Amino acid sequence: MLYLVATPIGNLGDISQRAIETLRNADVIASEDTRHTGVLLKRLGIERPQLSFHEHNERRAAERILALLREGRTVALVSDAGTPGISDPGFVLVRRCIEEGLPFTMIPGPTAFVMALVLSGLPTHSFTFRGFPPRRSGARRRFFAIDRASPHTLIFYESPFRLAESLEDALAVFGDRRAALAFELTKMFERIERGTLSTLRAQVETRPPKGEAVIVIEGAPSASEGSSA
Repeated sequence: MLYLVATPIGNLGDISQRAIETLRNADVIASEDTRHTGVLLKRLGIERPQLSFHEHNERRAAERILALLREGRTVALVSDAGTPGISDPGFVLVRRCIEEGLPFTMIPGPTAFVMALVLSGLPTHSFTFRGFPPRRSGARRRFFAIDRASPHTLIFYESPFRLAESLEDALAVFGDRRAALAFELTKMFERIERGTLSTLRAQVETRPPKGEAVIVIEGAPSASEGSSA
């Protein structure tokens, strides 16, 4: 049986009892970073063998995991933080399990984009999560442009090293919409900045972030909202 196990995005107190029990009972733990997961396991008092499973070896490692599952072994898959398969490895393995009829399930838990969306103050009833934008400005603007007319709240992840440039490109593509930035979620220095893309861009310039950010941007106004009576 394969278990996709969500782990804390910051605060260790967010790990569920089911997640702890699943990790403790797994024959093997497949980890995005075995050293990072090793720290978590040590804090939880869990000693289990680990297998490296990350974006650079995902297909090769998936074959090793599938072989274990065919033998009837229990494998727990974890990412560095949050939910496996959400901007982290996991999708390929899930598809292979479906193709081969191998059993799998999920132990739900923290996901950064959901928390950022709720705290942003922007509409939550309909949203689109787009993950990490491309690294280069031209490709990033084309990536943003796909959702320029979308009425749904838009959510992105971004590296602290590219955040200012991404906000600049978002401003150029979407205009000066309402937006929010979420940093250090669930940690001691958790911070949510709300404003417009231009004000948030200026804030990042004067106060560079230290960790990954979640960007939340309001959707495009509907035609009825944009027309005059």
